[in-house]
Amino acid sequence: MQTNFTLQQLADPDIAASNAILRACVHCGFCTATCPTYTLLGDELDSPRGRIYQIKDMLERDIPAPAETVKHLDRCLSCLSCMTTCPSGVHYMHLVDHARAHVEKTVTRPLMERSIRRLLSLVLPRPFIFRLALIGAFFAKPFAQFLPGTMGAMFRMAPKSVAPPSHVDKPQVFPAEGERRGRVALMNGCAQQVLAPEINEATIRILTRHGIEVVVAAGAGCCGALVHHMGRTDDSHNQAARNIRAWSREQVAHGLDAVIVNASGCGTTVKDYGFMFREDPALKEDAARIADMTKDITEYLSTLELAAKTPQELRVAYHSACSMQHGQKITDLPKQLLGDAGFDVASPAEGHLCCGSAGTYNLLQSEIADRLKERKVAHIEATKPHAIAAGNIGCMAQIAGGTELPVVHTVELLDWATGGPKPKSLN
Repeated sequence: MQTNFTLQQLADPDIAASNAILRACVHCGFCTATCPTYTLLGDELDSPRGRIYQIKDMLERDIPAPAETVKHLDRCLSCLSCMTTCPSGVHYMHLVDHARAHVEKTVTRPLMERSIRRLLSLVLPRPFIFRLALIGAFFAKPFAQFLPGTMGAMFRMAPKSVAPPSHVDKPQVFPAEGERRGRVALMNGCAQQVLAPEINEATIRILTRHGIEVVVAAGAGCCGALVHHMGRTDDSHNQAARNIRAWSREQVAHGLDAVIVNASGCGTTVKDYGFMFREDPALKEDAARIADMTKDITEYLSTLELAAKTPQELRVAYHSACSMQHGQKITDLPKQLLGDAGFDVASPAEGHLCCGSAGTYNLLQSEIADRLKERKVAHIEATKPHAIAAGNIGCMAQIAGGTELPVVHTVELLDWATGGPKPKSLN
């Protein structure tokens, strides 16, 4: 694609990076075949190729984002399916993140929309506030049907119960059982520890059982993904910087083999810290090192000899989160681990399409998200599974809202298969 940025514009590192991405696009349209919003809506402007044209025009002209461009960028899930499909290697993730930051800086949204986005950016990354918000939302849930759009979606998604804080949430060290074979930091996240604390507990159990010491580092918290994809880059970089400093301190003081992430949406962002801080002289080296040593829990478990025991026969439909298969390029590994652990693993049709979760998307774009959820659940249920496994808390919450089947994290099943307790959702 030909671009026409001025030399002055190209002096901006973000413009220079986006220019390189734009010039890699050859307009082939392969991306339209796997884009969820184009599949549903059939609008070229809701395809990656269409959005690329709109982003190019907006950035070249250096103008506030037009209302039409904002609409179509907001509809993008950032599922990154287009990056898997693209034969030219167009790095759409970095391009759309830059575009959203431009929208955030140049557009004043309507007051209600602005207030909701601000509320989400304040509540979701902070476990204590998020837990209180969920408790309040539960009592307001009967009125959700009378509330429009985002407000109704927020109350409808409130869980039936909210677990108390887990004993694993606080900074501490969990010693390895038997001879120590490694030492890792676990990113215990933000929303996940409120919605499903059992995931972090299972992660720590299976790692320590296999000789791995696990540290929850002081100062680490939200990865920054939720606000980063809303264009709030100052907030996201502040959150990411805290993690980089916390894990770097731990590595220098006691050594780390890896940073373990068990929410693939977070993992995709943490693995991108090197790019995010490429122009920061104080953090770029540490950021690149942390990004390089970050592993999804299934990646790390695949390097260990798991002491598999035979669980009860269970047919599991594996849902591959977009951030797992498209963002981190981890495709068959989780299914292989589940199969080796004794589970009968099914792969639903249209596995490349998003479930509609996508961070805050199912709240901000609830109508499209619900259509994607229904489509995803129909394909999953067609495999006749006993349970659904996934590696991302957002997908788990989204899919659970459309089916009676139990939804569990992959690591919960692997923990159970290697001597841990049966996941409570299977009881």
